[in-house]
Order: sequence, then C-alpha cells, then structure tokens
Amino acid sequence: MALQSVWYYTNLPDKIIDIIEEDLSDNFEDKMGDSKLYGDALNKEKRNSQNAWIPTTHWVAGFVWHYIQRANRENFLYDLRNIDGESMQFTKYGVGQFYGWHNDAGLGNQYKPVTVGNQVEGLEKDFIKENTEMIRKLSFTIQLSDPDDYEGGNVILLSEEGNKYVAPRKKGTIILFDSRTQHCVNKVKKGVRKSIVGWVVGPHWK
Repeated sequence: MALQSVWYYTNLPDKIIDIIEEDLSDNFEDKMGDSKLYGDALNKEKRNSQNAWIPTTHWVAGFVWHYIQRANRENFLYDLRNIDGESMQFTKYGVGQFYGWHNDAGLGNQYKPVTVGNQVEGLEKDFIKENTEMIRKLSFTIQLSDPDDYEGGNVILLSEEGNKYVAPRKKGTIILFDSRTQHCVNKVKKGVRKSIVGWVVGPHWK
C-alpha cells in the first residue's frame, strides 16, 4: 500500500524537545539494544539501529497522544484506540545505520482475549474479534535531533505514484502517516539521529 497522506507539525519549542530528549536519554538510553523487525526478528541487513521501549505510562506518551488525536481529527478520521503495545520506541541511528523500505501494517501486539480453559467468558465472538485483533493504522515519528547534528538519516515515504517524499527534518517535528505506507530511513553518513517512533491501532478496516 502506498502513501495515503501525511500530517506533520513543526512548531514545538526546542526547549520542550530538549527536555524530552534529556529525559529519554537519562532513563532509557542504557536500555537500548539492536532494533528488531516486526515479529521480533533481528536482521541488520534490513534494519540497523538501536532502540529502547518507552511505556505509555511515561509522561511523554500523554504529550504525544494529544498530537495523534489532533492529526487524526484534522486529516485521517480513523477509528483509533491506543498506541500499539502500550509502548513507543526511543530510537538512535549512528553512522552507517538505516532502516530499509517497509510498511508498519499488521496486527497490533498487545491484544489477547482473556480465556477460561478454551472458552472466553461473557464476550461475544464479534466483540472479541474486533477488540483483540487490532491493526496498526497510523505510524508516527518525532524528530529529537537537530538536523545540523547529522547527515543522512532521512525519513522517506513513497507516494502512490512511486514518488519519494522526504519528511521534514526540523527538530521537534511530529510526523504521522498511514501505517500501510512504504517508508524507510536512509543511511546516516555523519553524527547521530534520535527519534521517537510508534504506531496507533484500531479495529479492522471496514
């Protein structure tokens, strides 16, 4: 599936982004490991970066959720429920690191029916299917690094006509797009790029 549309916001003050980046670096950078593909597979030929998981109980998630709702209201109008896996990624790309072309569509990670034996108590099958098999509908990225601090590391999205769109690099930019969109992060040539990445889930498309 190609690019449907993209929404971004570039007016966050640097001071707020500095607070976010400092908080995440202090609390999560020492927890970073090699980034994995969907399904927990490690393949550095396709994705080569580091990341740590930020739980949605962290204050930054509430801050991000405001912009997710705003983007959805102004641009997408999708039926959304919450951030996939109740967590976001704090990501870091150093020199030579990248993420090849991919899309983020697929089942959400956190929804499991509560069962008693082989039966699901008190829930109709349609309700279970709708609320336990959420799919990723929106993907988001927040640029935490000053664009002058690194070269390369661009978020590139592919349009339906096959045209490439380079997402804004400005520090503090929040970028949201349909999770079915093909996109990549090209190789960092100099410096380090940090970002927040996540996905928002909702019921199956109708």
